[in-house]
Amino acid sequence: MKKRSLGEKLVASPYIVWAAMFIIVPLIFVAYYSLTDANGNFTLEYIADIGRYKDVMLNSIWLGFIATVISLFLAYPLAYIMARSKANTQRTMMMLVMLPMWMNLLIRTYSMMILMQDTGVINSVLTALNLPNLHMINTQGAVVFGMVYNYIPYMILPLYNIMSKMDHSLIEAAEDLGGNKVTVFKDIILPLSMPGIASGFTMVFVPSVSTFYISKKLGGNTFSLIGDVIEMQFKSSNNYNLGAALSMVLMVLIIICMMVMNRFTGDDDDGGVLI
Repeated sequence: MKKRSLGEKLVASPYIVWAAMFIIVPLIFVAYYSLTDANGNFTLEYIADIGRYKDVMLNSIWLGFIATVISLFLAYPLAYIMARSKANTQRTMMMLVMLPMWMNLLIRTYSMMILMQDTGVINSVLTALNLPNLHMINTQGAVVFGMVYNYIPYMILPLYNIMSKMDHSLIEAAEDLGGNKVTVFKDIILPLSMPGIASGFTMVFVPSVSTFYISKKLGGNTFSLIGDVIEMQFKSSNNYNLGAALSMVLMVLIIICMMVMNRFTGDDDDGGVLI
């Protein structure tokens, strides 16, 4: 293995310090509080209490999975169209994808509330067209929609990044050999895009499972996700130990998910995004 030079170590040192201060140290605190009581004594009581929130955890994983799958089905054809477009068109489409991300997540979520309220924009249009109104707000469907809206760019970007580097001569060769569109997609395009699918799946699934603001505003406190429970422990109940225990279990589940997804990413270096 090639040793790093002194210059490379100096360049990397700010990141190492940043990672230690804002990643490693907080994780140590989470582990400490989850394995101790209010007096600092070692205990597994709060880890054992996590079983009470099994249904909330499973519902969070289920809704996060649904949002991720929907994001994948919406993002995949868009990313492919972007990758096959001309450079100027790619830049325009990339700007449109990134434009909502320039706004704060709170503002984007409030905009969804305005659209989906019983007296909101969508129902106002339906009323004007003499169509029955739809009850969308304060439902699990609204929460999933909010997850998809807020996190779909994280699915589009890695897919586009992989597809823009795809060797299209392989696609042309498959077509010349008599492969139809379904065969070409199944045997060529889909396997080549698997690293982007795995990266996008992780980048959408992780924040979807742990979200709390989206579920609070679009769900209307009619049900809770694991992020809501963790926030309540820290903010309202002042039970830092249980909140830390829930956070640690969620973190372990997320790490397992990332390890599983990482098996599909391969060893290819990712290129830059054309902007």
